[in-house]
Amino acid sequence: MANVLLTSKCVRSCPYCFAKKEMDEKSIEDIMSWENLLYLTDFFKLSDENFVSLLGGEPTLHPQFTDIVLYLIERDMKVNVFTSGIMSDKRLDEMKKYLTNIPPEQLSFVCNLNNPKQTPTPKEEIEKVHKFLSVMGPWTEPGFNIYRTDFEIDFIFDLLIRFGMHHGLRLGIASPVPGYDNIFIRPDEIKGVIDRLYSYRELFDRFQLGPGLDCGFPLCSFNDEQLGWIFRTTGQIDFGCGPALDVTPDLEIYSCFPMSGYHRRSIFEFDNMGQISEYFGNLHQQIRNEVAGIYDECQDCVYLKTMRCSGGGVCQILNHFVKEAPVRFQEIEDGLSKYSLTV
Repeated sequence: MANVLLTSKCVRSCPYCFAKKEMDEKSIEDIMSWENLLYLTDFFKLSDENFVSLLGGEPTLHPQFTDIVLYLIERDMKVNVFTSGIMSDKRLDEMKKYLTNIPPEQLSFVCNLNNPKQTPTPKEEIEKVHKFLSVMGPWTEPGFNIYRTDFEIDFIFDLLIRFGMHHGLRLGIASPVPGYDNIFIRPDEIKGVIDRLYSYRELFDRFQLGPGLDCGFPLCSFNDEQLGWIFRTTGQIDFGCGPALDVTPDLEIYSCFPMSGYHRRSIFEFDNMGQISEYFGNLHQQIRNEVAGIYDECQDCVYLKTMRCSGGGVCQILNHFVKEAPVRFQEIEDGLSKYSLTV
């Protein structure tokens, strides 16, 4: 699976944004061309990849957003769109006309929601999000990025019911961008975040909902009761952190937004998605060979050795190298040199 960036412009300025470095270095006019999209689609199909996520910036800002979705659907791709839900009435009307006849199994959205009480949000933005959900709610799963330990998610359950949203909740922890100043959850705060999340168990249970955990959560930060709850409500437990593979409008590719400055490559250097996954997977492993995980205990952890946990987010480990240099192997030194930091 790959993430395709349609635009390099966002409509928000979230304090935790781990894509800001990438967005700041790009022009507003930097959007995915049809020529590049056609090349990518052929590349995915030849790689037996039939699922693609569309990102930005804000992907719906792309002038041909709806046509792009329809083209990918026509090519028998399953499409997932990560959006803020903030868009013009014209774009929403267009989506209502052309996209609401596509089944949710083929087209889905993840709408990133901020708590307006904790992340100051203009009233107009809130109204636009609600408008989007009133149209695309059944196709849309709420997403929430945790960037403070006292986060509040009650408001999401209200939106789930009010707009008949897809029954799920995607939860991520704000990640550091190595060499860049952004707000993120530090390793010593993760346990508190999980305890805070578990305090919402009654709400989750009432709505017959389980927390969908994104990468970056280490297994050891959960106690057995919390693990049992997650497994019972979601049917799965995954504490991995592998390359997400983000493709830019100019067809550069990197591991994920937080790692966007680390060993970028051109997609033209590879013959298929398998080669790309292997390349970035090896880079991740090189970093973990240097430091096993985000905690000292990761080095001898049985769960890491048996691959039940990856030891937390690799961007947290790389961020440790930036702050705690020097490091001991050339590949990471070469990577860090891109940040113009002394190692």
